[in-house]
Amino acid sequence: MILFPAIDLKDGLAVRLEQGDMDRATVFNRDPASQAGEFEALGFRYLHLVDLNGAFAGHPVNAAAVDRILETVSIPVQLGGGIRDMKTVDGWLEKGVTRVILGTAAVRDPDFVKAAAKAHPGRVVVGLDARDGNVAVQGWAETSNLPAVDIARRFEDAGVSAIIYTDIARDGLLKGLNMDATIALADAVSIPVIASGGLASLADVEALLEPRAKKLAGAITGRALYDGRLDPGAALALVAGRS
Repeated sequence: MILFPAIDLKDGLAVRLEQGDMDRATVFNRDPASQAGEFEALGFRYLHLVDLNGAFAGHPVNAAAVDRILETVSIPVQLGGGIRDMKTVDGWLEKGVTRVILGTAAVRDPDFVKAAAKAHPGRVVVGLDARDGNVAVQGWAETSNLPAVDIARRFEDAGVSAIIYTDIARDGLLKGLNMDATIALADAVSIPVIASGGLASLADVEALLEPRAKKLAGAITGRALYDGRLDPGAALALVAGRS
């Protein structure tokens, strides 16, 4: 079980959105690289980055901020947002990103995702952001009629390293993870699943460590860390104690 601290990048700043709404952004750190360094110092062993502007634009926008983060930390970094072609995948991996996250492409161009996973074994993650169980694309601006489980099954034998499942309705609202939907997805595929959206407290971390959640590979936490509702030391100790 890995706890991933999240840094969402908007206009070069570290922010958190509520339910994926760019107009409901709270700035938590004007220096994302400094924030990344703080997370590493706290003991987190993997960083989760999202280029929010890139997710809407369809191409990288906050590249300079990502570059500074890569220069600052030594822990692995996974990055999503605006990665829609092989050139961008190759570019980020060459720069030092450990894993790229493909979301919109997983719905609109699954062959590209499979090709990227084949070209870069273990370094491609599929991001499934769901609203009422159906996958949303274009930075969550559009909701498809495709169930997340059906999309996940497309990549069963593609070699993707993980699936990140985000419940948009809970993201940034500190309402707790949608454990039922996340576990159902994990049970439906053999690919490791990472939970995202709503993690708010140590009780949520406890829930991730329950026997019914044994197939979950990790969870992403953002606002709870920034708000101080989740004690990073206690959360990391809890996970380490159950590993």
